[in-house]
Amino acid sequence: MKKDTLLTHVARDPAKYQGMVNTPVYRTSTVIYPDLGSYEARGGDDYKKVRYGLYGTPTTFALEEAIAKMEGGHAAVVVPSGLAAIAAPLAAFLKTGDHLLVVDSVYGPTRTFCDRHLKPNGVEVEYYDPRIGAGIDKLLRTNTRAVFCESPGSLTFEMQDIPAIAAAARARGVPVLADTTWGTPYFFRPFEHGIDVSIHAGTKYINGHSDVLLGAIVTNERCWKTVRKTVAEYGYCVSPDDCYMALRGFRTIGVRMKHQMASALAIARWLQARPEVKRVIFPALEGDAGHALWKRDFEGAASLFSFIFNPVRPAAVTAFIDALELFGIGSSWGGFESLAIVARAEGQRTATKWDPGGPMIRLHIGLEDPDDLIADLERGFAKLKSVV
Repeated sequence: MKKDTLLTHVARDPAKYQGMVNTPVYRTSTVIYPDLGSYEARGGDDYKKVRYGLYGTPTTFALEEAIAKMEGGHAAVVVPSGLAAIAAPLAAFLKTGDHLLVVDSVYGPTRTFCDRHLKPNGVEVEYYDPRIGAGIDKLLRTNTRAVFCESPGSLTFEMQDIPAIAAAARARGVPVLADTTWGTPYFFRPFEHGIDVSIHAGTKYINGHSDVLLGAIVTNERCWKTVRKTVAEYGYCVSPDDCYMALRGFRTIGVRMKHQMASALAIARWLQARPEVKRVIFPALEGDAGHALWKRDFEGAASLFSFIFNPVRPAAVTAFIDALELFGIGSSWGGFESLAIVARAEGQRTATKWDPGGPMIRLHIGLEDPDDLIADLERGFAKLKSVV
């Protein structure tokens, strides 16, 4: 089936639920068994059977099935947040004495987890240039247990050559983990490019409505039990109500992503023509350093990108942001609403240097009309000029 048809029909079984279009919300902790034999046989490695609320309900399983099938993975497990979806697979593959390679443009909380939790527990974490490609082979060691990617990075948007990195890692038997939140299950097929574990902040585009905190981990068959057992042992679970809401949001990811991508491209191209703007960083733009990789590997683009001002005083940047009326000022992205923040990545690198040459703004483009958003940005530029 085509993507939009699959999104509409996957993980639905009305005949099983008295004709209901959506899988109902199953709220439970305890599950009652008909006899002692079936109770004592409830365990094992099958995490797709209802045995206790912690391990999922039919509501949970429906969301996990939909995400896994959209991405082409073997199976998925949902966890309480995007950061939990990052921490669990890293913990699953790493122990004292192991070596981990992490892209230098990684999401800030991922770096924090590596530096404050993995390193003190004896894991050697090495950050690498996001543009390394097949050159990562030179960094792989006999004790390298995982490579962590994020393409593009969610602040500075460097694209990685995922197939080249995955080929080098696979030749050494090293699993590749990737934060694929920006690509979404709609625009990126991670397992076709060699990724073993795909990680999402489902809070963002999967849910799409800024009202659920959620993470999702999708794996190939080889990595499934390792990751799923670790999630179970950490005690991660997501409420069935949140799973229901996330699945309801996920059904519309196709129409949302196509609209938001078109709006983001229109606004990014408008920004490119502004005299106040030094550079727009968006892989979907022709001329962007990562455009060729994006075009080769992705079927579309998220509506998250950055732009860099020509040098101005900090007060002017503050005035620009504070003048915006439609763009909210807040963390996260991927919802229906547009957002704007000052993105400060200069101090977050150790393997590479980030010097944008001016203040950087990260925009998330929501579902508003792009003409209205452009008018809002015009207000910001007018205020910026009055302060300069």
